[in-house]
Amino acid sequence: MSLKSNQFMESFEAHWGVPGGVAQTIVGSQLRDKALPCPPRTRHEVHLDEQGRAVLYEIEAKDETLPIVLLAHGMGGCSESRYMKRISTKLWQRGYGVFLINQPGCGPGMGLSPRLWHGGSSDDLGKMIEFVLQRYPKKSLVPVGFSLSGNVLLKYLGEGRKISENILASLAVNPPVDLRIASAIISRKWSCALFNQYYMKLIRNQAVALVKQFPSALSPLKNLKTIWDFDVSYTAPAGRFKDVDDYYDRSSSRHYLKGINIPTAILSAEDDPFVPGSLFDEIAMSEKVTLYKPESGGHMGYISRHATPHGDWRWMDYAVLEWVRHLHEGQL
Repeated sequence: MSLKSNQFMESFEAHWGVPGGVAQTIVGSQLRDKALPCPPRTRHEVHLDEQGRAVLYEIEAKDETLPIVLLAHGMGGCSESRYMKRISTKLWQRGYGVFLINQPGCGPGMGLSPRLWHGGSSDDLGKMIEFVLQRYPKKSLVPVGFSLSGNVLLKYLGEGRKISENILASLAVNPPVDLRIASAIISRKWSCALFNQYYMKLIRNQAVALVKQFPSALSPLKNLKTIWDFDVSYTAPAGRFKDVDDYYDRSSSRHYLKGINIPTAILSAEDDPFVPGSLFDEIAMSEKVTLYKPESGGHMGYISRHATPHGDWRWMDYAVLEWVRHLHEGQL
């Protein structure tokens, strides 16, 4: 099966009051939404290594004929991030079973791992995917990775490991496929200073929990100002990379897109402030990979000019749900 062009994945029109990628990104992360019901969730812990554990939340399916959807959050996020809770609830309302993962050291998993995750943590993602597949060996699985987890997901799929036949297809939303470029933009560009401060605050919260529970582990608690500094001083040594360049080179999914052998979609707006749309023009991709590039939307913003069929302006939610629906209905 190959993913064909689908108009809805590039049909986004930005709200007139939220022009440009930076504005879309800010409003998309801060806009308050109408309350949605809270589906019942089951907590699971997955052992990643001798000391480290990660937390997954399961929302059981209402319709057992539908695939399970696994949602993986972006940098600084967790299972409790607004977009994770919104999209998981909307999927559940339509009958899907959902797993919301927490990358090592994030959200409810803070203090359960002696290391924080990074953009190349594909082994950890693989263990969480394997947990879901073992729990439901007869069901199809659809992983969806947002932002940094999108990069991890693409790396996982393309680095040459054996991929389960139960994985039906995958979707990466605004993945920073070149970590060096994304880190430099966030850390050094004046228009992204607010984002850098925001991410560093979230990372510091994760670092405090890590140091409290694992005082002998490498400490991320240093007077670091930018994402780039954090990657130099913590991510590279903690991940056992030679240096930050080795981390960026080995972890950026742009180097693995040619090796992807299952149907995979990438959704990334042309005006994403961290992931320049032109970047994809330089990257060789497998024929199994389909790229969707709406002209606007920012980084996981996608505040729409028109209300979506879900009754809100969250086009990203609509696109993810429509892609999943079209997938299992055989329309992709």
